[in-house]
Amino acid sequence: MTAPTFTVDVAHNKHLARGTAEADAIITVTATDADAATPHAAVVIMLDTSASMFRPSKLAAARRAACAAIDALHDGTAFAVVAGTDQADMVYPSERQLAVAGEGTRADARQAIEGIAAHGGTAMSRWLWLADELFARSGYEVKHGILLTDGRNTSEPSEDLASTLDRLRGRFTCTCRGVGTDWEVGELRQIADALLGDVDIVAEPAELAADFSAIAAKAMRKSVPDVALRLWTPQHSEVTELRQVDPSVADLTAHGRRSQQQAIDFPTGAWEQETRAYHARIAMRPGGIGERMLVCRASVVAGDAQSKPGKIVVSWTDDYARYGVIDPTVAHYTGQEELAEAIQDGLAARREGDLDTATGKLGRAVALANESGHAEASRLLSKVVDIDDAVTGKVRLKQTVSAVDEMTLDTRSVVTSRMRRSGT
Repeated sequence: MTAPTFTVDVAHNKHLARGTAEADAIITVTATDADAATPHAAVVIMLDTSASMFRPSKLAAARRAACAAIDALHDGTAFAVVAGTDQADMVYPSERQLAVAGEGTRADARQAIEGIAAHGGTAMSRWLWLADELFARSGYEVKHGILLTDGRNTSEPSEDLASTLDRLRGRFTCTCRGVGTDWEVGELRQIADALLGDVDIVAEPAELAADFSAIAAKAMRKSVPDVALRLWTPQHSEVTELRQVDPSVADLTAHGRRSQQQAIDFPTGAWEQETRAYHARIAMRPGGIGERMLVCRASVVAGDAQSKPGKIVVSWTDDYARYGVIDPTVAHYTGQEELAEAIQDGLAARREGDLDTATGKLGRAVALANESGHAEASRLLSKVVDIDDAVTGKVRLKQTVSAVDEMTLDTRSVVTSRMRRSGT
């Protein structure tokens, strides 16, 4: 297996106005030269089998999806299937341990999955605890959970899920899917953010199998586990925020752990050959006019290896022609963050009946999507608002919006458009 080479590029506003005590930087990390072999991967599939899944089309689709995911696993991959209700029970294997993918175990798993029945309530923290127990009992490096639900987490206090996620943060990655429209986007986003995964809607049960197969195939491409972004700052500066901004927006600030006296490591999960971008906000002691100051070094740590760092160096000036120019990469990705926030705030205001705020926020989102060339966001927004002028963000709320269209816009609000380079 060939481990990838990580490169770090930094874009930031190099010139700051007098007295400015904060800098924004976009840190782009690219992994190249990796092969597709997966080092000791483990996958746990958590299926909602509560009473709300009783509808035959839903339960049958969930069974097919679990089988499709298992079929996509490489031989030698560890796996398990968990039935989630107000408890968490093993579907396959029957013991609380992982099986190893092969012709025989796949056949046995399919047979066990066919016996799943729907009953009981929904307590997702218990599903996650069982997944963590299974991962912890193994020596596998890449740990990936897939969680499917069709409803809300109604069988436990919300505090139970929050405390569980605090304790499981960084222990495994979890991809979350909601089928239909009776689940809560915020709940699954809470899980995905804490466990460095993602969330999406699968509106029709028939689409589940293809989606689960793709999720498992993506997990099989991960070639380096436990990659961290290390931000070193001198004593006169500190990192106050870190967000992933490409391929999606996710707040990683709370994930940071101090690895050295002046360095914080932010876990980013397992990687394949890919590019991701991060927005770091750094507070520092302002320098004098003309003074240049190193405020941060960014590098990637994977195992015992550390990449060559990217440096964030700023200076202070009274010349507006210099400090008034915003780096285009910084402008693009901070705009993508604002776009996600505007969509989520606009939808929340619409649900609460605050139509003026909803119109303003969603109109701003339309303008930002248009400015950044985010065609998919523009398309999804057009399902919720009538667009009179995309440039200025003049919109009218649609009188009738389907739950599918609203939830799709909400779940995919965090998916960003990549910075377009000149000439491309």
